[in-house]
Amino acid sequence: MKDKIKGKSRRQFLKLGILVAAAGLSPFPAHAALRGAAAKERALAFYNTHTGESIKTVYWAEGGYIPEALADINHVLRDHRNNEIKNMSPVLLDLLYDINSVIEARQPFHIISGYRSPATNAMLAARSGGVAKHSMHLDGKATDIRVPGRDLIHVRRAAFKLRGGGVGYYPGSDFVHVDVGRVRQWRG
Repeated sequence: MKDKIKGKSRRQFLKLGILVAAAGLSPFPAHAALRGAAAKERALAFYNTHTGESIKTVYWAEGGYIPEALADINHVLRDHRNNEIKNMSPVLLDLLYDINSVIEARQPFHIISGYRSPATNAMLAARSGGVAKHSMHLDGKATDIRVPGRDLIHVRRAAFKLRGGGVGYYPGSDFVHVDVGRVRQWRG
């Protein structure tokens, strides 16, 4: 009996090792390769710090994204300065879902910046050297977040460990930037 348990544990360990190795060789981000295939649905919760709006929604179920939920998320993550809405990347939402899973957050993501219109991005870039002129926020592929109850450094570490894209750490402004571009990190 003991040998069966050892054998099963060894097989499970080998399967996990193969999965992790495959994730390293895969052209897909590690977070996608390691996401539990058994998940029947994916949900996210957001609080927009500028508008006070909140949403908690299942955005993916039964193998597909839910258009109504995506539209609701796009609304909450819109450019609050001019109310312009852009479709947020589902890959970004999946990255946020995975970050949430790693840090085991109980609170919604606080959104400091989601989508930015070209006018807003140009205005912010003119005010600060820390805003990219061709920001991924313009394409709905980036967001600036904090998570109540979780240290900012842990959010940053989880985001970078998942290797889903860029991770900017802004402790002075109390947020972490995450995007689905190339894997890189910086401190602002």
